[in-house]
Formats: sequence, C-alpha cells, structure tokens
Amino acid sequence: MKTAGALALAACLACAPLAQAGNQKEEALADSVRLALSQAIRDERAPQPTFPHPADLERYRQWLAQMSQRLQRKLPDAQLRTEFLETVWYEARRAGLEPALVLGLIQVESNYRKYAVSLAGARGYMQVMPFWTGVIGDHDRSKLFHMQTNLRYGCAILRMYLDMEKGDLYLALGRYNGSRGRPEYPNAVRAAWVQWELKPAG
Repeated sequence: MKTAGALALAACLACAPLAQAGNQKEEALADSVRLALSQAIRDERAPQPTFPHPADLERYRQWLAQMSQRLQRKLPDAQLRTEFLETVWYEARRAGLEPALVLGLIQVESNYRKYAVSLAGARGYMQVMPFWTGVIGDHDRSKLFHMQTNLRYGCAILRMYLDMEKGDLYLALGRYNGSRGRPEYPNAVRAAWVQWELKPAG
C-alpha cells in the first residue's frame, strides 16, 4: 500500500503544473525561533475553531459562505472546498494572520493547486520550500502536499517573517517569496488579499 501511495504521488507530481512563485531562502535561525516553529507545526489539533460569542460564529459562517462561492471555480468539489476554507481559517488565526491575507498569498503562490511545484522546488498551496521539513520538521518532504500540513507550515513561516521584520508586511512577504526589497510580489499579494475580504451582509 505504501508503494502504491508513493507511485500515485509520483504520478501527480509528474503532471503537476509548475508554479511561478515560492523561493524562501534557508537562513540561520536562533534556537528559540527554531524551537517555536517546530512546536507550531507539530501541534496536530484538528482545525475546529471555537467562538466565545454568537456574533463571532455568525461572522464565521458568513465568511465560509462568501469564500466558498468565490472559490467554487478553483475548487469545484464542495466538500474539499469547505475543508480547505475551514483549515485556512484555523491555521491563519492560529498564526495571528488574516485569513484573507493567506487566501491572497495562496492565489499568487499556487493559484489553489494542491500539487503545484515551483521552478525553485517549492510545494503545495503555500509553496513551502522542502528544506523547511529538515529545519523544523521530520524531513518528510511528501507531507508538504498534505493540505493542513502545507497550510500550517506556510502560516507559521509567514508569521515568523512578520516577527523578524517587526510587523512590516511588505518586507515579510518579500522574504517569504525570496524577493525581499522588491515590490512585485508584495504588491501582487496585497492586490489578491482585497479580493478575499469579507463583504458586509446585505
């Protein structure tokens, strides 16, 4: 069964379209940062959000409904689309990020293709470079094609870059893409981000 699974994954990769984005640079990390990232990606809790107030739950339901409608052409399978959006919400909030920002980044990075691979070798929805699995993971690069794992890595890495850049999103996005200081990528993500903002009901 394991061999069959590996063959299936290889077949998917063989026909996977190349993504044009994604080229994080491997750099020295402080032990505390490495430990925090490792702990972040190892927490295997299911993406089930909790809401202290009914109004928060209602807003979440509105968000799911609006985003599902907008994403239908990219992810036509309703169950997969719902699971994807629930996981984006959970992982984004868990990392202290706006879900709309994460959706915009995914649009630019992979255009919502689970098996997208960039010319630099970055993988999955959030185009995570494989070296990260050795730096903060268990060295299993194939897990970067698992939806929740990819989103967790991507959100944790972007959060780390935001902290490193003292909250400067422009520089953090550039670092995420391996193009720090250049405007094209941050501007593209910001433009995509707007498309995924929740619109007021009514």
